[in-house]
Amino acid sequence: MARFGSRAVSALELESSQDSRWSNEDLLPTPPEQCTWRWWNYVSFYWSISFTNWTLGSTMVGIGLNWWEAIVVIFVSQMISSVAMAFNSRAASVYHIGFPCVGRSVFGMWGSYYFVGARAVLAIVWFAVQMDFGAEYMYNILRAIFGHHYTDIPNHIPASAGITTQKMLAFFLTWLAHLPFCHFRPYQLRKFFVFKTFISLPAMFGLFIFAMANTKGHLGTMYSASSRSSTATAWMIISGINSGLGNTATLITNQPDYCRWTRTRQAPLWTQLISNPIAVTLSASLGILATSAINNKYGTDIWNQWDLMQFILDRYWSGTTRFAVFLVAFAWLVQIMGTNVAANMISFGADSSMLFPRFINMRRGQYIVQTLAWAVVPWEILTSATKFEDFLSGYALFMGAVVAIMVCEYFIFSKGNIFVSSLYDGTKLNKNYRYTGGWNIQAVIAYVIAIAFPFPGFVGSLGANVSTTATRMGDLGWILSFTTGFICYYIICTFWPTENQRIIKEQGYTWEQTAKDDNGEFYLNGANVGGVTCEEVIMDKGAEKSAFP
Repeated sequence: MARFGSRAVSALELESSQDSRWSNEDLLPTPPEQCTWRWWNYVSFYWSISFTNWTLGSTMVGIGLNWWEAIVVIFVSQMISSVAMAFNSRAASVYHIGFPCVGRSVFGMWGSYYFVGARAVLAIVWFAVQMDFGAEYMYNILRAIFGHHYTDIPNHIPASAGITTQKMLAFFLTWLAHLPFCHFRPYQLRKFFVFKTFISLPAMFGLFIFAMANTKGHLGTMYSASSRSSTATAWMIISGINSGLGNTATLITNQPDYCRWTRTRQAPLWTQLISNPIAVTLSASLGILATSAINNKYGTDIWNQWDLMQFILDRYWSGTTRFAVFLVAFAWLVQIMGTNVAANMISFGADSSMLFPRFINMRRGQYIVQTLAWAVVPWEILTSATKFEDFLSGYALFMGAVVAIMVCEYFIFSKGNIFVSSLYDGTKLNKNYRYTGGWNIQAVIAYVIAIAFPFPGFVGSLGANVSTTATRMGDLGWILSFTTGFICYYIICTFWPTENQRIIKEQGYTWEQTAKDDNGEFYLNGANVGGVTCEEVIMDKGAEKSAFP
């Protein structure tokens, strides 16, 4: 008889859980030697992820807000986002487990497959789309270096494909640049995110200073609020906040995959509360002001960085200009690569390691999503599907409900207690996370209700004819699905608790008791998780360390 925290594990359980469907090295708690991220690593990480939102402001202006309203709305949306990120990071920073395992504790051993799989699909699509954006910067780089020798390359690809030979070459080179990162796990990329943070500042400010100097800071009228009613303004603001939350919806959901590598429980907490709102708001503000000034002076309609750099090369072609554009485009390429690796490659690697743990670990999953980027053909999607980006933004409502249920379960019903050994036991003997046939039915009901309210508005954003009420509920998107999911799950479980919730209540577990020793002190981070050392999990659960590379 082995003991995991306060729970005895029988020989039958140990034998049954040797099935490699439930564990590999990336699903097990992070071992102490890999818990290397300190607070400054999280500052650089969140800053490098967030300080790339040059075009977010154009989204806000596009819905009718003026420049200062857009800046305020972006800041508010990112404050809400950061609070949600902080709550969703707690389980990982205490127990050192990723999103797939946190998902098992909430949605069940089998139920988690749907929620993890849904996020994995989104990661594939976003990875390909972000790589296509990276190819635009590569295009700037190649043009700055080779000039007409690059732009005069004959095009042999049909116009219907949505891409040219020059752009295909840029995409291929961007794909090659991503390839080496497939080999690394997050704890090995700390220095890369620090590097990305340092080069992002001069690149962003360089474009901003050029635009301000070139136009003498004349922004134009942009948009005037004088003709808007108070009701219209209110719904514009709500829609803008939801759009800002949609921009970080996957980052909110992904928190456990980053925070499991922390050295201290507090390191991911305050760093994201400070870094994310400031970085997103500052970068989006620079984008709003710079592109608005250029558009006002030259009568153009430029909102993204690569088109602005193309404009600069077209108008000020010289050796000095080409070198400056090369440096800025290179910095932007590194920025978007870092974002793509963190938000999509790592996420898919973690998800796929749970979906097929017998065959795939995080590294193999990252190579798979790298390959699938070609199958998605993002250039064709972005050319032919005008509502595609609306779909990706609207997809946030599905993630909001997931986060709400996870937060409600951990902070209210489980009282911060996760039984680590049960995360790797898919048999009926698992009293904690087996739930009903492997599914947490209460969570599924709450999830369906939560997405049902804003879903008609989401469909309307894709072109369907829906009522004004449905449209406005769609504008609430992430906020509505999160709030509804949290309230519904709380009400359902209050009257119909899960078996795990009954166990925690009957046994009188205190806050995060399974993460503390007999004296009520937290175990050393990374050395013990839920009263179980990583070595004990591997040995006693019959899941020897994987031979995966």
